[in-house]
Amino acid sequence: MPAVTWYCMQLALIRTQGSESALARAIGHDVKGKISPLLYVAGIISAFLDNHVAQAIYVVVALMWLIPDRRIERSVRRP
Repeated sequence: MPAVTWYCMQLALIRTQGSESALARAIGHDVKGKISPLLYVAGIISAFLDNHVAQAIYVVVALMWLIPDRRIERSVRRP
């Protein structure tokens, strides 16, 4: 649920600030942010079929987020 909440908060902030805001430019396409909730849903569904598959999906999401995301840092960094 935190992934879904984070995504909804991002959308709300971008709608409030506009599509040309600094936040919207920093986030860009946000592939990890869009894939994570989908993988979580897949993990929940697969938990009813096979716990090992569900756990593997959750591990993939965790490993995916271990890679630092520097988009916001780059957009607010001053020259």
